[in-house]
Amino acid sequence: MLLKKIETRSAHAGVIGLGYVGLSLVVAIADAGFKVTGIDINPEKIERLKRGISDVPDVPDAVLGPLIKSGQIQVTTDYSVLSQLDTVNICVPTPLNENRTPDMQFITAAVEQIAQHLHSEQLVILESTTYPGTTEEIVLPTLQPNSSETTLENDSNTKPPSLSPDSTESLQVGRDFYLAFSPERIEPGNSTYFMTNTPKIVGGVTPKCTQVAKTFYEQFINKTYTVSSPRIAEMTKLLENTFRSVNIGLINEVALICDRMDLNVWEIIDAAATKPFGFMPFYPGPGLGGHCIPIDPHYLSWQALNYNYHARFIELASEINSSMPNYVLDKVIHALNLHRKPLNGSNLLILGVAYKKDIGDTRESPAFEVIRLMLDKGAHILYHDPHVSNIVLGEGGTYHSQTLTSALIESVDCVVILTDHSAIDYDLIVKHAAVIVDTRNATRTVQNELDKIIKI
Repeated sequence: MLLKKIETRSAHAGVIGLGYVGLSLVVAIADAGFKVTGIDINPEKIERLKRGISDVPDVPDAVLGPLIKSGQIQVTTDYSVLSQLDTVNICVPTPLNENRTPDMQFITAAVEQIAQHLHSEQLVILESTTYPGTTEEIVLPTLQPNSSETTLENDSNTKPPSLSPDSTESLQVGRDFYLAFSPERIEPGNSTYFMTNTPKIVGGVTPKCTQVAKTFYEQFINKTYTVSSPRIAEMTKLLENTFRSVNIGLINEVALICDRMDLNVWEIIDAAATKPFGFMPFYPGPGLGGHCIPIDPHYLSWQALNYNYHARFIELASEINSSMPNYVLDKVIHALNLHRKPLNGSNLLILGVAYKKDIGDTRESPAFEVIRLMLDKGAHILYHDPHVSNIVLGEGGTYHSQTLTSALIESVDCVVILTDHSAIDYDLIVKHAAVIVDTRNATRTVQNELDKIIKI
């Protein structure tokens, strides 16, 4: 019955968590013709969404508004709607605790709500990035308390007559309800690859679970790729982002070595990238940012310890990446020293606080740690970011993005480029700045006054 409802797009879909991933998913499902209900615990966000106002830059109001107005998309804080849904995607945050271990509270809370309303012929898919084993060790036992006593490979459609199909305790995975893991692969600001044209990995708890989840995604994703289990799918996502973290850590260390040798690491990378095979360019920077790459390797190394394995290589890369804000601070101190100025009391202009170019996403942005280090040393901070109008820096209060003018640039002792936004006029920066620390090679096309520029 569920497969037919999915294939005819008459199924009522639901998404828990309406952030970057969840809201994008809601719109993609609705665009395919499904009725979708989005659930979020933030009442202010829900009220904005009901007015067609999006918090996600990749989901414009012009796209969201009509879908809300038509009723194709509904949003709520009320989890009781889960009892009406045929499919439920979990897209909640998976941050780290203060000791850098997985914080599973949002997944646990969402799954507990689903368990209260779970019914037969319902599909549940976890999309939140997590460690291998989460779907089968945390999600499944909550949805099916007796799961450890059953065989996951059981795909029989025959229900024991003594059990009520609507009793949560009687529902069996692969027979009465379906459970899978499918990692989100959204990259904010990417105009080439987005939700529908990025292949979707799907791993179900049973083969029938995989089939049902795959069929669901095929309604709005161009290509799906099935794997043998949720654990494989969970590990796939961690590999993707750990691969990037490790390679960025490598190139950051190469940048530190090149600095000692007085070599231009950017020129070296460009030269190496001319090799048509065996080399993939990665670039140094002030540190890692975003909702995945700084976080995911810690999930993997934490789970590896549970198998008595110390992931030294992965952790070393994270240490190098985490050290880059201190390296940037040293570069700023050096730049000021060239002008006989101390960091304490100097006026600094930060260009870019988003974690990458041309977006307004500041999650885990290394800019915040760089700024904190500068403030701790007594510097005075101004910032400009065309995509981020204000930031809050702990006890330092709220800072507002300054209008970028020649007068502003001339008024500061040093300009520090932390994000290479395309909208910034770097020729203007170089022309009017006393000295520049460029952590992104943003000034690579500038031809004049190169002696002002210090790169990492």
